[in-house]
Amino acid sequence: MVDLVIIALMSGTVGAIVWGIDKKRHHAYGELLPAGIAVLTALLTWIITVSAGLSYQPGLTWVPWIASMIAAIVFSVAASLLLGRSRIERDTARLTAILRSH
Repeated sequence: MVDLVIIALMSGTVGAIVWGIDKKRHHAYGELLPAGIAVLTALLTWIITVSAGLSYQPGLTWVPWIASMIAAIVFSVAASLLLGRSRIERDTARLTAILRSH
């Protein structure tokens, strides 16, 4: 149980760092989006790897930790890039349509 709390805190920190690094587009989505996605993917990865038997075996106890952190980084960065870009494009298109109608 303590392992999941540590994974959640670490991956939430990773998501907050990803949000802070994305200065160009982080105004387009919420501050908690990358952190939430990072926590969700890290916890799911942890549960899957532990259920698969990759934890608590000699030589494999590091697999859930590393896999969870890699998943948190990859998915939070991907979500920030994809959602930030599409949200800005959609907002710009809607603003242009509103301005042209008046």
